[in-house]
Amino acid sequence: MYRYSNYIARHLVHSMLLITFSLTSIVWLTQALRFIDFIVNQGVSISVFLRLTLLLIPSLLLMILPPALFCSVLFVYNKLKIESELVVMQAAGLSKWRLAWPALQVAIGVTLIAYSVALYLLPVSYGRFRDMQNFLRNNYVSILLQDGVFSNPVDGLTIFIRERDKDGTLHGILVHDNRNPQAPVTMMAEEGHLVETPQGPRFLLKNGNRQEMRNGSISFLYFDSYTLDISLYAQAMKNRPVDTQEMFLPQLLAYNDDQTPADNQKRIAEGHQRIIWPAYSLMLTLIALAVLLSGQFNRRGHWQRVALAVGIGTAVLFCAVGLRGMTASEPAMVPVAYFNLLLPGGAALWVLLDRVPKCLI
Repeated sequence: MYRYSNYIARHLVHSMLLITFSLTSIVWLTQALRFIDFIVNQGVSISVFLRLTLLLIPSLLLMILPPALFCSVLFVYNKLKIESELVVMQAAGLSKWRLAWPALQVAIGVTLIAYSVALYLLPVSYGRFRDMQNFLRNNYVSILLQDGVFSNPVDGLTIFIRERDKDGTLHGILVHDNRNPQAPVTMMAEEGHLVETPQGPRFLLKNGNRQEMRNGSISFLYFDSYTLDISLYAQAMKNRPVDTQEMFLPQLLAYNDDQTPADNQKRIAEGHQRIIWPAYSLMLTLIALAVLLSGQFNRRGHWQRVALAVGIGTAVLFCAVGLRGMTASEPAMVPVAYFNLLLPGGAALWVLLDRVPKCLI
């Protein structure tokens, strides 16, 4: 690679990394705040919370890579043009295509990274994120074993525990079961355990009483040992639906006879987006290069061309986001989504290849 090409590519990579890291950190922080209730309400440790939210980074990175690369290309090439470095390169006989080639190499690398995220890393990480999220939200152990907190593991069931020993023994237990409003039940016990049985998890209470209100009268039952069945709740935790972001591309594009046509179309639209979106890294780079490398040098700046490139890139991205929602409900919009990618990219490529000697094409 020529020295000038290394010089431009190095600046692009540095700028790209800075912009990507900054945008990803900001968006990740806003997304992580949505799960702060795991720490506040469920007592999840900071390390578990970080592992959960860091699994969101591949999905954020996939969305951020194309606009981040677009911004870095605009910044670097506009800076080179303002400082007359591009003018010197052009005076040395370098064509628009040769000046654009370092950015295109970086764009090809970023596009390949985006495809690896979209086709493999995203479904793997998002699947683990959903599993972990579902476990933390519904795991009866993490919810029930909170000292001094009234917990509601299921609708109509309230549990309070005064304290817990290191061996897992629970003390000062109150259980109020209002799942049957006609016969609410309140149980109090000196101690208890959460145990696993072949039939599922059970809450074992010891040395307590059971109070049931029925038809305006209260009945008491004193017990040495009482077992509360919570297997239905644990079973609901395990049987969660699979999100489209957890699926790999062959699963997304395959028609499923067990699903409705609308669900199939949403899944297929997600598959096409996995194919289309990473390619915007290359297409937006072509747009930025075509606009900035065209026209004459102006010592007063090139803000008009930068504004034009930003306007075109923003319009294309807004169309891409809008088409993403439209393809989920209308199959006829899928070709339009590809058209929105290929037409601006083809036009920008034509501008870059204009007047280039045949030996360089």
